[in-house]
Amino acid sequence: MAPCGRPAVLLAALAAGCGGEERPPEGPTIDLPPRAALPAPRPRPGRARPFPPEDPAAARAREGMVEKSLREIGVTDARVLEAMRSVPRHLFVPESLRDRAYEDTPLPIGEGQTISAPDVVGFMSQALALKPGDRVLDVGTGSGYQAAVLAEMGCRVFSIEILEPLARSAARRLEGLGYDSITVRAGDGYLGWPEEAPFDGILVAAAPDHVPKPLVDQLKAGARLVLPVGPEGGVQSLLLVTKRADGTVDEEEVLPVRFVPMTRKK
Repeated sequence: MAPCGRPAVLLAALAAGCGGEERPPEGPTIDLPPRAALPAPRPRPGRARPFPPEDPAAARAREGMVEKSLREIGVTDARVLEAMRSVPRHLFVPESLRDRAYEDTPLPIGEGQTISAPDVVGFMSQALALKPGDRVLDVGTGSGYQAAVLAEMGCRVFSIEILEPLARSAARRLEGLGYDSITVRAGDGYLGWPEEAPFDGILVAAAPDHVPKPLVDQLKAGARLVLPVGPEGGVQSLLLVTKRADGTVDEEEVLPVRFVPMTRKK
């Protein structure tokens, strides 16, 4: 789920305020919040307790990730940068891959899924133009990393994952890290989370072949939906969809990407 290119004009535009897995039926629900890097003397808003102590090398690697990968793709939003400087990405990948956690690349997390590359996570988080206190739908929980970044930005996050084993493990991970502003559910993300709608932003980390109408319906007027759209195995477009007051939408292609396909409940 790494970008296939970095068009300079698009990046400059997204730096001013714009900026990859998916799925809901009913399933387990768990509440969770956010943190800081290295020594964490006290919890941040949205997180019930500090992160566990870590090797200083991990904090340095994370700082390098922020300064190189995120800024290179055009992420300039201070809240996004600080959130990604804070969240220990190495705790969201398999232990055997932790030495690669801060490389700018997607990594496998099991069940045929991946954790998105850091630059894509930052880019999509910025594209939503969120404010503290906003309610966000995160479609495609995966390991829970994107949800943690959104929570660190001060958002209330509802995260949905179609693969129940991933939903359960992500919920346990986020709860263990003290995130109490995140709720995880197993279900078909194409259908969204109507009981908690409307949302101030929706982020989708898997690629359908069209923009799902249920997700557009669950956006507030003026809110944004960011998602990859395109064929499986081919180059897809990251779309920024903004809902107008009359319910119609504006769509903008902002970046070529490649994500895992969005799967549906049969």
